[in-house]
Amino acid sequence: MIANIKHNGEEYSIDLSKPLDISIPLVNSEKNPIAWYQEQPEINPVKGEGFVGSVAEGFSVNFNNIHFNPHAHGTHTECIGHITKEFYSVNDSLSTYFYKAQLITVSPELQPNGDLVITKDQIFSLLKNDLEAIVIRTTPNEISKKSRKYSNTNPPYLSEEAADFFREIGVKHLLIDLPSVDKEKDEGALLAHKVFWNYDGKQRLDATITEFIYVSDSIVDGLYMLNLQVAPIENDASPSRPVLYKIEKT
Repeated sequence: MIANIKHNGEEYSIDLSKPLDISIPLVNSEKNPIAWYQEQPEINPVKGEGFVGSVAEGFSVNFNNIHFNPHAHGTHTECIGHITKEFYSVNDSLSTYFYKAQLITVSPELQPNGDLVITKDQIFSLLKNDLEAIVIRTTPNEISKKSRKYSNTNPPYLSEEAADFFREIGVKHLLIDLPSVDKEKDEGALLAHKVFWNYDGKQRLDATITEFIYVSDSIVDGLYMLNLQVAPIENDASPSRPVLYKIEKT
């Protein structure tokens, strides 16, 4: 199904029958990715007096509780409320759900301290104009990203200068295939988060960061329409399902 979208004064055509899902599903097994020193998520049937909420165990319906952390267990979208004393909900950060996005592939650079970092110089020449969203795929892009245990591994991260550059050019939605845009252990500095949301200035309450995505190698770099929606949970972060659509024509 071809849909014609008029977006910010421009017209785009996308094929709604060809979604490119870049989310990682939450699963009740060791295959689930984990970060931030958490255990694996749990999806288990409710147990009450005389019943277990499972059709396989004789109940009329499957009736599960789910225990997970949105930041630690898979694809999630977060707002500035992640780092503020004041409460802000990611459920209020998105008022529309389609955004012009660019997918780029970057190999984080080894720094003198041993860290792997995505730098401003790496992304400066790659970006096109008038972007609302940027999707970053890092290399190597092993399928193991979908089940990796990141705690205490010092994963790659985004430099403060790169995050500031995205803010300067008007990017509202930053998506990355890592558990965080910031260094795992940075003593709470959160430099990339803070500069992207302009924490110390006019805070960007409508800007979001989506982490823990996975972009298959079959999806080529370039411009897309991004459909970004979150589960309607009043929290600083919520599970999300970002989906890309190839722009057929402009």
